[in-house]
Amino acid sequence: MSGISRRALFAGSAVGAAGAFLPGAAGPAAARPGTARASYRAAYHFTAPGQWKNDPQRPVWIDGAYHYYYLHNADYLSGEVGTAWRLATSTDLVSFTDRGIAVPKDTTPNGDVWSGSAVLDTDDTAGFGADAVIVLATMSPHDGPSDQAQYLYYSTDGGRSFTPHGTDPVLPNPGVRDFRDPKVIRDEERGRWVMTLAENDKVGFYHSADLKSWTYVSGFVKGGIGVLECPDLFRIRAGDGTVKWVLGVSANGKAAGLPNTYAYWTGSFDGSAFTADAAEPQWLDHGWDWYGAVTFDKRGADGTLDEETRYAIGWLNNWDYAHITPTIDSDGFNGTDSIVREIRLKRGADGTHHLVSRPLAALDRYVSRTVRLGDLAVDGTRVLDYRGTSYELTCEITWEQLTGAGVQLRRSPDGVRHIDAGVHRDYAYLNRRPTVSPDMSGRWQESHSPFDPARRTVTLRALVDRTSVELFLDDGRYVHSTAAFPYLVDTGLALFTVDGRAVFRNTTIREFEM
Repeated sequence: MSGISRRALFAGSAVGAAGAFLPGAAGPAAARPGTARASYRAAYHFTAPGQWKNDPQRPVWIDGAYHYYYLHNADYLSGEVGTAWRLATSTDLVSFTDRGIAVPKDTTPNGDVWSGSAVLDTDDTAGFGADAVIVLATMSPHDGPSDQAQYLYYSTDGGRSFTPHGTDPVLPNPGVRDFRDPKVIRDEERGRWVMTLAENDKVGFYHSADLKSWTYVSGFVKGGIGVLECPDLFRIRAGDGTVKWVLGVSANGKAAGLPNTYAYWTGSFDGSAFTADAAEPQWLDHGWDWYGAVTFDKRGADGTLDEETRYAIGWLNNWDYAHITPTIDSDGFNGTDSIVREIRLKRGADGTHHLVSRPLAALDRYVSRTVRLGDLAVDGTRVLDYRGTSYELTCEITWEQLTGAGVQLRRSPDGVRHIDAGVHRDYAYLNRRPTVSPDMSGRWQESHSPFDPARRTVTLRALVDRTSVELFLDDGRYVHSTAAFPYLVDTGLALFTVDGRAVFRNTTIREFEM
């Protein structure tokens, strides 16, 4: 975000924002007098129980469960602005239990609470007791351009409720714009805490012994991809034994023809400074709607850390059209997350490393129905005998010669409306243009990622829900996440090819029940 404050983005935009043109209000699925209103709430993605949510906060493993905090505005539908931290807990990251507000807003002169991070202070470095949960978060008392600073809250009840540590910041603003989103990790090797902070086109690095006093030590600068937000720093080991540090940021690269999601660099970290393997970032998602994403530790049931796998979750929305969704009118909320992903580090054929993604394995336990269609030959368009609004489709497409191939998701009965996913010549894509899109500008409808047509094969895994599609290509080398608002009567599915014939192998559909 640049040129407009977060408060301004919230102001006057909630009730009725979508009313005139979204299917929840005017389309075939709209409620009629005397009937129940149709629901656009996701079937198997995390959604806010009501009102508004945006940025996920990095989940923390506490007492055998993940504590997932997220920014929530309980006053959204009444037009009031400002977020608190709401808490949901989960043991498997698929099914969540709402625990209510954990870090409240407007209880100190500093106002509402923005993004940051929570840590478990096992050794009582901050003085609030062993195993206290400490939150460092941005607050902006007057919402001025140089008013953002970092404040501390602490919990002594296992992260359920938090108390402010006074009203002064633990890291004041030095007089700059964009000074927010602290992400804190423990540097066990050196016995200190490390913070990464978003500072416009720079990620600042800070040290602390007690979480209350912070010292600036270095900065990592990257221009050309918008204002950097929600920084992320972690260590991960590849299957070949290589250990890398990864620095990630949420960034808007649209102006440069790049995604508006999570950019990352692999490299090394010496405790004070990050050195990237390459100047240009890679992207963990090539779609339009995987923003404010966080990665976090994968823990076993006994709390054991998996050093080769991390989890990740992102906000399935975009600040360009954050308040446009049929769920406002149909279900009284605005806020959906991606499915939790498993992230691994992989060495490519060129010797460089990249991250790969796949949906959380625990999702398998919620499968309620499986439809196995087997191998299907397609030359042109083949409409399948399947109907659904929320499901997962997997297949491997193989061919000898063609221009493109893919699937039409959420297809209308007349075949006019649909969401397309597939490959065309030298790129893979996800295209929401033929359905109801939140992007009213019409500019950001089809997302691209590289594809080598000489391979003559591609694997697709599409997670479809009522207002989103997440497309995983080739075992998660590339992912595209997009918000889209098909009419609820658009339940069809078709396979297609362009200028040639293909076989869609092991075509399988799975439905989920929560």
